[in-house]
Amino acid sequence: MFNFVLFGPPGSGKGTQAEKLVEKYKFVHLSTGNMLRDEIKKNTELGKKVKSLIDKGELVPDEIVIQLIQLKIVENKNSPGCIFDGFPRTVEQAKALDLMLEKENCKIAMAVILKVDEEELIKRIILRGQNSDRSDDCDKQIVENRIKVYHQKTAPVAEYYRQQRKCVYIDNMGTIDETFAELSRSVHNMTALTVHDLIYR
Repeated sequence: MFNFVLFGPPGSGKGTQAEKLVEKYKFVHLSTGNMLRDEIKKNTELGKKVKSLIDKGELVPDEIVIQLIQLKIVENKNSPGCIFDGFPRTVEQAKALDLMLEKENCKIAMAVILKVDEEELIKRIILRGQNSDRSDDCDKQIVENRIKVYHQKTAPVAEYYRQQRKCVYIDNMGTIDETFAELSRSVHNMTALTVHDLIYR
């Protein structure tokens, strides 16, 4: 499996690019938020535990999220790979993810970081807010704070993957198709390297 993490601040187009990657490469899109909501909706034992925590206003522990991701990895072991969206958010989570993936005989091959100027991010989010019900997309001060928090949290995780030489930075200031073309080239190049490693290691 070819697994990679997709990072991007609010308004970077991360969701749009993930959808296009799924369509083209048949990757499994693992959004932790969606997975947790799905478990709750299906009323599984794990879902009941998650709902209980959320109802009490508590954060879902990393071990539960890792357990859920592991279940999805096993369920989709014959897929071309997985896109990790929304996880890991901390270095500790990244290390825990690496350990779990190692047990399943796979790994994170690439960490993609979509780069967009802050002014453009704010412009995109405010515009999005005009066509959605999200009040947090309409307040410039809230938007600026969300972007600031993203960079504070993501920087250490990006450094973790950079030290492993897995970081790929992609400029997303152009059109959706221009960004996707560059992203596709990175996937193609890294996939080729991964196959080479499997053959010659």
